[in-house]
Amino acid sequence: MTTQSEKPADAESAVSKPWFVYLVRAANGSLYCGISDDPARRFAKHQSGKGARFFLSSPAMALVYTELCRDKSEALRQERLIKKLRKSAKECLVASAAAGLSI
Repeated sequence: MTTQSEKPADAESAVSKPWFVYLVRAANGSLYCGISDDPARRFAKHQSGKGARFFLSSPAMALVYTELCRDKSEALRQERLIKKLRKSAKECLVASAAAGLSI
C-alpha cells in the first residue's frame, strides 16, 4: 500500500500541471480550437505544418485566445464546449481576450 508521501515528486507535478484551451486563427479566417500544456509551442507546431491537418488548407496565422485550465481533463471539457459554439460566440471569446477581459 502506498501513501501520499510515497509518491514520486514528478508524478505529483504531472497531476497539477496547468493545461490550456486555445484558439488559433487560420489565414482563411476560421478558428481552430485545441488544448496544450504550452500553447505558444503548440502554435509554433501549427505554423510549421506539423500540428493539425486542419492547417493544411489554410495556414495558422495567430494564437488569438488562451484559457488556463486546472488540468488536462478540464481543458478537454472546455474544448468540447467551445467547439460546440457558433463562430460568432468564438469571436466574442477572441474579442474578450484582446480587450484583456476574463469571462
